[in-house]
Amino acid sequence: MRWTSWALIATSIAGGANAAQLTQVTENFGPNPRNVGFYIYVPDKLAAHPPILVNPHWCHGSAQVCYTGSQFATLASQYGFIVIYPDSPNTADKCWDLSSNATLKHDAGGDSLGIVSMVHWTLNKYNADPKRVFVTGISSGAMMTSTLIGAYPDVFAAGSAFAGVPFGCYAGNGYGVWSDACATGKITHTPAEWAAIVKAAYPGYDGWRPKMQILHGTIDETVNYQNFLEETKQWNAVLGYNQTATSTTLNTPVSNWTRYVYGRNNWFQAYSAANVPHNIQNQEAEVMSWFDLTCTSGDCFAWGKGHF
Repeated sequence: MRWTSWALIATSIAGGANAAQLTQVTENFGPNPRNVGFYIYVPDKLAAHPPILVNPHWCHGSAQVCYTGSQFATLASQYGFIVIYPDSPNTADKCWDLSSNATLKHDAGGDSLGIVSMVHWTLNKYNADPKRVFVTGISSGAMMTSTLIGAYPDVFAAGSAFAGVPFGCYAGNGYGVWSDACATGKITHTPAEWAAIVKAAYPGYDGWRPKMQILHGTIDETVNYQNFLEETKQWNAVLGYNQTATSTTLNTPVSNWTRYVYGRNNWFQAYSAANVPHNIQNQEAEVMSWFDLTCTSGDCFAWGKGHF
């Protein structure tokens, strides 16, 4: 697949004086038909019933580079949550399986099922909070974020996707399908059509839906900005919202970024980053706030809480 290598811009900012470090889990952790690698960061001091953050890497990345390339491990040490760093089994380009029928279906297989098995293992191993499981990623990691939110709404409380595509946009016959049509913004649907694709991932599910946040650069040269518009249509339709933002905020969280909020209770956010290419800057503070991960006790945001 044709992706900018995010490894080129990753910086080693995780770690510090803590003894905790990135660790590979090699034991059997549950169904993992594609042999997705499982790496985990467990801070020295965990919160009671700690939340879990899943952070899939970008194409040509790895669990290790994703770990060193953001502040999430450092923040985990500060606030006591656990970070899961999955590692793609696709040795050709290290992109995620976003295309197979299995990965796009609840409990059907593919990379997504392997990652969900990591979540279940971590919940049991560390007495973590099953209602505070979150996922965020950039590029292919963003696409896996949308895949997990769409196929496993019963597992994840919220997602945050940087420079991604709509759920199901890469659907194809295989585990590593490159969809030039999707990447270049040529796949478009009505809101109802996009919502139907998500709902087909878990037939019969009519329960609580996770919060969703998307962020995209307007001059993205790898994943066309049209995908941001299609994602906006999709998640509004899934959540039952109209396509008109309830509020618009300029220059947030940085200059020339605009935040659009949709629906009730701030359940869906879309950030348009003017003149930003595919190498969009991670915004850990925004993600932490969106997931309420600085909350360590009391009335923290959790699955099933609030009304979308």
